[in-house]
Amino acid sequence: MNRYYIALLTIFLAFQTSFGQSQMQKVPIIEVLNEITAIHSVVFNYESSILKEVKVYPLPKESSLTFKIENLSEQTNLVFNQVSAAVITISEAIKFCGFIYDAPLQQPLLGATISGSKDDAVSDATGYFEIDLSSLEEVVSIRYIGFKAITLQASKFDLVECAIISMSVEQEFINTVLLEAYLVRGIDKNEDWTTSIDYNKFSLLPGLIEADVLQTVQALPSINSVDETVSNINIRGGSNDQNLLLWDDIKMYQTGHFFGLISSFNPHMTQSTSVINNGTDVSFTDGISGTIHMQTDKKVNSNFSGNLGVNFLNAELFSNIPIGNKSSLQVASRKSLDDLYRSPTYNSYFDRVTQYTEAQNNAAEVSSSDQGFDFYDTSLRWLYSPTDKDVFRVNFILLNNNLSFNETARFNGNLQTKESSASQNSIGAGIHYKRQWKEDFFTSFSIYESNYKLRSINADVLSQQFFLQENTVSETSLKVENVVLKNKWQFKLGYSFTETEVINLRDIDLPRFVRRDEEVLREHGAFGQTWFTNATKDFSVRAGIRANYLTKFKKVIIEPRLSLRKTLGDHFEIEALGEFKHQSTSQIINFQNDFLGIESRRWQLTDNESIPIMESKQASLGVLYKNKGWLLDAKAYYKTVDGITTQSQGFTTKYEFERQQGSYDVYGAEFLLRKKFRKFSSWMSYSYLINTYTFEGLEEIQLPSNYDLTHSFTMGSTYSIDSWNVSAGLNYRTGKPTSIPLLGNEVTNGNVNFDIANEQRLRDYLRIDASAVYKFKISDRFRSEIGASLWNISNRQNVINNFFRVDEASEANQFSRFSLGLTSNMVFRVYF
Repeated sequence: MNRYYIALLTIFLAFQTSFGQSQMQKVPIIEVLNEITAIHSVVFNYESSILKEVKVYPLPKESSLTFKIENLSEQTNLVFNQVSAAVITISEAIKFCGFIYDAPLQQPLLGATISGSKDDAVSDATGYFEIDLSSLEEVVSIRYIGFKAITLQASKFDLVECAIISMSVEQEFINTVLLEAYLVRGIDKNEDWTTSIDYNKFSLLPGLIEADVLQTVQALPSINSVDETVSNINIRGGSNDQNLLLWDDIKMYQTGHFFGLISSFNPHMTQSTSVINNGTDVSFTDGISGTIHMQTDKKVNSNFSGNLGVNFLNAELFSNIPIGNKSSLQVASRKSLDDLYRSPTYNSYFDRVTQYTEAQNNAAEVSSSDQGFDFYDTSLRWLYSPTDKDVFRVNFILLNNNLSFNETARFNGNLQTKESSASQNSIGAGIHYKRQWKEDFFTSFSIYESNYKLRSINADVLSQQFFLQENTVSETSLKVENVVLKNKWQFKLGYSFTETEVINLRDIDLPRFVRRDEEVLREHGAFGQTWFTNATKDFSVRAGIRANYLTKFKKVIIEPRLSLRKTLGDHFEIEALGEFKHQSTSQIINFQNDFLGIESRRWQLTDNESIPIMESKQASLGVLYKNKGWLLDAKAYYKTVDGITTQSQGFTTKYEFERQQGSYDVYGAEFLLRKKFRKFSSWMSYSYLINTYTFEGLEEIQLPSNYDLTHSFTMGSTYSIDSWNVSAGLNYRTGKPTSIPLLGNEVTNGNVNFDIANEQRLRDYLRIDASAVYKFKISDRFRSEIGASLWNISNRQNVINNFFRVDEASEANQFSRFSLGLTSNMVFRVYF
C-alpha cells in the first residue's frame, strides 16, 4: 500500500480514537491488555505493581498491534518493548537527570545536547537536564561545541541521584564553530579561519540532491570551475593543480569520476570538509592557491548504522560497524550503473566528457562504436581507541575510471576493429596516531602512501599503430606534530618529510619510439606556530613559520604565515590573513589530444629550471557584520604566484604549444550577503578579480589569465524543515578570455594566425538550478529520502572552451566545447 494511504489511514484512526476517547470513560489498563492478548495472540510481562492504578481510554479493536502499543505508551508513559513476536514487556521509564559542567572552570554549561534513543533534552542555565530512558542498556550521548563528546550506556551514570557530569575541553579546538550556517545549514565559519562543511548537518544547495564534496565548495565566494568540473576548481584565480586536496591527511592527485564531472569522494564517508584560501596553518604545505581538507568521522561509533542509495548515475552503500567498545569501522563503496542501465542523465554526462575526443569524433572513414564507461570507488576508515589517551586511525581509498571504445575501418580491403581505452585510478592509504600525554599536551603522527595512474591506449586502425601513454605519481609522506595548550595559548611544533616520484611514458610501436621520464623529489619541512585567544574570545592571532628544504636542489624556502581576528562591538568583526607558500608539482598539457583527449593533463615535478618551483604570496583584509539573521562578509585580497608555465595554464588557442615561464597577479574582492528567516536561508555572493599573466618570452608580455573570470555572481534560497529541503538558485560569471584568428589573415604557413592573445571572451556563463529532497520514516529502525534535481533548467548552451583547426581548404575552423545542458537526476536512499 502506498505510504500516503497509510499516513491518511493512521491520521483517520488517530482522529477516531481521539474523538471516541472524548466520549468514553477510562478503564483499567489490564482490561485493554487482556483484549489485545485475545485479538493479537501476544503475552505481556510486567510487575503488577506498576499497572495497579493505571487507567486508559479503550482502543479500537480493528486497529493494528503497533498502533495500540504506541497509543498506550503515549497515554501512560510506560515503556513497551517487544522482545519477540509473541512477548511484550512493560516497564516504567527510567528518569535520568544531571548537571553538566565545564571541567576546567566548573561552570554550568547552557545548551548542551543530551540524546537517548527516543528522548533528548538541552541543559538549562544551571546545567540541569532530564530525559526518559527505556533501559539501562540505552546509549546516552552528551555534546557541547568545543568539548569532548560523552557517549556511554545509561548504567555507567548515577541514576539514583542527579548525576554531576564534567565535560573536558576538546584539546584540538581549532575546529570550534565561530559562525553557524554561513551559507546554509552545515556550512560554518570556524575559529581557525577556515570555512567548513559538515555533511551530517548539511541541508541542500541548488542543483544538488547529494552533498557532492567538490560541488558544494564551489558555492563559496571566489571558488569557481572554468569548465564546470570538480577536477578543475579555481580558487581566487588559480589553476586546479595549485590546490592541495587532502582526504584524511592523504594527498590526492585524482579528484573526480566521469573524468571530472562528479566528485570521487563519497560524502557519506567524508563527514566534513575545510576550505582554506589564505592564512594556512603551518602544518600544511603545497596548495599555493588553496587547501580543501576532507575528513572522516573522528569518533568511535558504538551503534551499527548505514545507508543504501541509488541515483541515475550510480549505486552506493555505506556502513558504520562497531567493533567492541573501543573500535569501529566505516566502509563505503560506489559503482556506476552503466552495466545495468544507461539513463538519460548518464548519456548527458558521457556526451559532455567525450566532446571532440576520439571516442566520438574520428576520421570520416573510421567509425566508433561500443563506447563504454565505468567508475567505482571504495573507502574505509578504522578507528581504535585502546585508552582514553590513545587513538589510532587507518584509512584506505580506491578510485577508478575506465573508458573504452572500438574503432572500425577498412584496411587492405578488410574491415578491422581495434579497441582504444583510457583509465584513471588512485590508491591511497594512511595511518594516524594521536597520544594525549597530559590534559594540555598531545602528539600526533601520520604517514601516508598515495598512488595515481593515468593510462591510455590509442589504437589507430588506419595506420595500424598503437600509442601507449602513462602518467604515474607515487608519494610517501610522514608528519609529526606536538601541541601544547597553556591558558589562552596554543603552541605547535612539528616536522614533515615527503618523497614524490613522477613517471611519464610514451610508447609507439610503428615507428618504434619509447620515452620514459622519471623524476624523484624529497622534501623536509620544519614548522612552528603560536596561537593566542583572549578570555572573551573577541581577539585571536595565529602566527607561524615553516622552513622547507628540497634535497635535490639544496634549496631552502622560508614561509611565514599570519592570521588575525578582532571583534568590534556586538556585530562587527575584522580579519587579516597572509601567507607564503610553495609547490613542486604541476599539471601540464603537451597536446590537447593526449590520452585520447579525455584527460590531457599530466602531473610533473619541478626541475628548478624549465619547470620552476612555484611560489606564492597572498594577503587579505576582511570585515564581517552579523545581526538578526543578516550576514555580510566582505574581503579584499592580493595574490602573486611566480614559477608557472604556459603548459600548465590551459591555453587552447594562441600559445597552445608555447613553453615559457612566467607569473600571475590577482587583485580581487568578494562579498557574501545572507539572510535567515525562519525556515529560509537566502544568499547572494559576488566576486571581482583582475588576473594578469606576465610572460617575458611571449609576444604579449602581459595578458589576461585564462582564469580571469572578472565577475562572478550567485544567488539562491533554501527552505529546510525536518521532512523537506528545497533549494533553487542562479549562477552567472563572465566568459573566460580567449584568442581569435586575425581578421583577413586567419591562416599563415598552414597554421592559425591569432590576433592579440586573450583579447576576446567567450559568451557569459549562466545557469539556473533547483533541487528538492523529501525525508520520511519507514519504521523505528528505517528512514528514507527521495530527491530530484534539475541542472541548467533553461538548457542554455554555455561555451566553456574553444579552439581552432586548419581544414583542407586552409581555413581556420572554430570548435566549441559546451557545458551540460538540461540534466535531471533522482536519488532514493534508505538509512538503517
